Amino acid sequence: MNPRLIVAVAALSLSAVLAGTAAWVSFHGKGDAFASCGASQVAGSAIGGHFTLVDQTGATVTDADIIKQPTLVYFGYTFCPDVCPLDNARNAEVVAALDKRGIDVTPVFISVDPKRDTPEVMAAYVENFSPKMIGLTGSAAQVADAARAYHVYYKAHDETDPNYYAVDHSAFTYLMLPGHGFADFFTRDDTAAQIEERVACDIAAVS
Repeated sequence: MNPRLIVAVAALSLSAVLAGTAAWVSFHGKGDAFASCGASQVAGSAIGGHFTLVDQTGATVTDADIIKQPTLVYFGYTFCPDVCPLDNARNAEVVAALDKRGIDVTPVFISVDPKRDTPEVMAAYVENFSPKMIGLTGSAAQVADAARAYHVYYKAHDETDPNYYAVDHSAFTYLMLPGHGFADFFTRDDTAAQIEERVACDIAAVS
C-alpha cells in the first residue's frame, strides 16, 4: 500500500475518534425529549440550521429543500478510504430497513472536500449506496457554513498532491425531523439495527 495512504488512513481514524470523544463529552447529559427511545441526550441542542449547497444534479438547494421528511445527515468525502464508505453503507442499510416498515427516511451525504467532490463525483458516489441518497457539495464557504451549523469538524491535510491528501473529519450521523429539527445522533459504534430502532422510535415520538 502507498505509505502516504497508510499515514492518511491512520490520521483520519485517530482524528475521527478524538473528535467523537470530544463531542460526546460535550453533549452527554443534556436534556432529551427522545430519551425513551434511547436517544443520545442531545435533542434540542443547537445542531442543524440553514444551509445552501449544490446537489448531485448541479442544482442549488437549501436545507428546506432537503429536509422534507426524516433525514439522516452525514458529513465526509468521497476519497475517504474506509470511514465514509462504511458509514454511508450502514446508513443506506438503515434507510432500506425502515422503508420495509413503511417509514420513509432520506439519507444525505455532505462533502467536506469541495475541491475534489464536484456534483458529478458526488452523483457517481451516492449511486453506489442508495437510490434515495442525496449528495451535497458546494463552494468552500458553503460547505464551511453547513459544517458550522452541524458542529462538524474537518481539516484537510497537505494538499501539495491534489490526488492523495486526506481530510480529517468528525463522523456522526444526525437525525433531523421536519418541524422539530435535530433529534438524535449516531456514532460509528452504532449498528444498523440499533439505528433503525432508535430512528423508528424517534419518529413515532413526534407523530
